[in-house]
Amino acid sequence: MQIDSPIVSAFATSIGSALFGIGISVPQWVDALIGVIIFAVIFSILFSIAAYVLGLVERKIIGHAQSRHGPTYVGKYGFLQNFADLIKLVSKEWFVPDNADAQIFPFILPIAAGIFVFVLAIIPLSPSFVGANAALGLLAIFVALSFMPLIFFLAGWTSGNKFGSISAQRSVVMMVSYEIPLFIVLASVVMLSGSYNMLDIVNAQSHYWFALLMPIGFFVFFVVMLAELERAPFDLREADSELIAGWLTDVSAPYYALALLVDYLRLFIGSLLIVLIFLGGWLPIILSPFLTLFIKVALVSLFIMIVRLALMRMRIDRIIRTGWMYLAPLALINLFITFILFVR
Repeated sequence: MQIDSPIVSAFATSIGSALFGIGISVPQWVDALIGVIIFAVIFSILFSIAAYVLGLVERKIIGHAQSRHGPTYVGKYGFLQNFADLIKLVSKEWFVPDNADAQIFPFILPIAAGIFVFVLAIIPLSPSFVGANAALGLLAIFVALSFMPLIFFLAGWTSGNKFGSISAQRSVVMMVSYEIPLFIVLASVVMLSGSYNMLDIVNAQSHYWFALLMPIGFFVFFVVMLAELERAPFDLREADSELIAGWLTDVSAPYYALALLVDYLRLFIGSLLIVLIFLGGWLPIILSPFLTLFIKVALVSLFIMIVRLALMRMRIDRIIRTGWMYLAPLALINLFITFILFVR
């Protein structure tokens, strides 16, 4: 992985120079490895903070919407409530259900978290802070995310719980059907920007955001991302009438804590992709590229949380019909309009 952040690269080079100064010869690949480790540590801290804040804000918003306060007692304004819940979950017993596949089921979530870390390593957080500035970055991101339906299917199938398996299959059917309009919209984005590189896509929005040039494509992409993130009204994993939570029905408390972290990491990634692809990323720069980007991400995440409050869960037949009969044709219309107005 090539680190394109000058701060991380300079830090890694200084460590290598310090080692050389005390008589330790450092090969070039060691400098690169140090850079990758530093980048991973920075990203881990950033992800943990983002997941923590998003979880706390969502609990507060839902609490106030339901005429209650939400977290209040642990820490100032309840800020440490999530930390207390994390300690409670992690301190409980770890177990694998008797009927689950012990060779596969415990490793599903770590694999999912690894995929998200890989995706975030390709996503730029500023013009000079990106892990791997890949020429085919946009394609690599969504090809990696396209493995998530398979992972969730395996999670349900290996859980040993038939209700969890059925619920996981519902989510997989939905996510696969919504990937068709997703990739059609991405084709429109590539057509408009002329590149698969994420930095080029952001820079192509220096005058007009793609959300203004392709309002239909932006609407389709936003709805599809809600489905890919399994957020309301597409949260088929949860089934209140069946008293199950999909493939998480029979998991232990530490595993559930990791699942919550992954869910909010998915929300962070989804909001980040919406901002970078359609809302200009860090453009126009107001305070700094990094802060401008995260202000936009916070606003998009907040809107997604409000959507959860405002809309009820849809039935699976209506969800599938919406994907094939409405979103896919709208994505094709957006593709044709983009070609006629901006390419031809």
